[in-house]
Amino acid sequence: MSLDALKAQIPDYAPELRHNLDLVIGRSPLPEQRLWGTVLATAIAVRSPVVLRELGAEARERLAPEAWTAARAAAAKMALTNVFHRTRHLLSDPAYGGLRPGLRVNVLGDPGVDRVDFELWSFAVSAVNACGLCLDAHEQALRAAGVDREVVQEAFKIAAVVQAAGVTLDAEAVLGN
Repeated sequence: MSLDALKAQIPDYAPELRHNLDLVIGRSPLPEQRLWGTVLATAIAVRSPVVLRELGAEARERLAPEAWTAARAAAAKMALTNVFHRTRHLLSDPAYGGLRPGLRVNVLGDPGVDRVDFELWSFAVSAVNACGLCLDAHEQALRAAGVDREVVQEAFKIAAVVQAAGVTLDAEAVLGN
């Protein structure tokens, strides 16, 4: 189970997807923990069993236990906050923005890994979940921490390609050849 196994399952009508998986994961300029935490968090957010099985297995081999846990925590935290903040943003009544959220997200205090890694993983999950408010907040935190735009873009490239792989392979599982 691996990136190679996932690429082998991409249908012939989507060869660019195979190439992009290799490009954004196989040849990523990101350090291994940052890369595989981003891959794992986005694979969880994409909700594709085949993508999560293949990429999750490789992520588990490549990440230290604390990074494995933190990437999963980022996906869980953002599953909650992305829906909440995206909904408040989309509602036409601005009064919701002034209400106390009343939700707990304890992992923010100590994610167990470098804060920049956790922010990048949270940003990538927010890209999958299309929460503009969260994207802006995490991008600003990353930039304030000195992270270059190219690194931020690597995260949403990974999110885009992992999402595309999930959509394509889940469709294949239902539609077949």
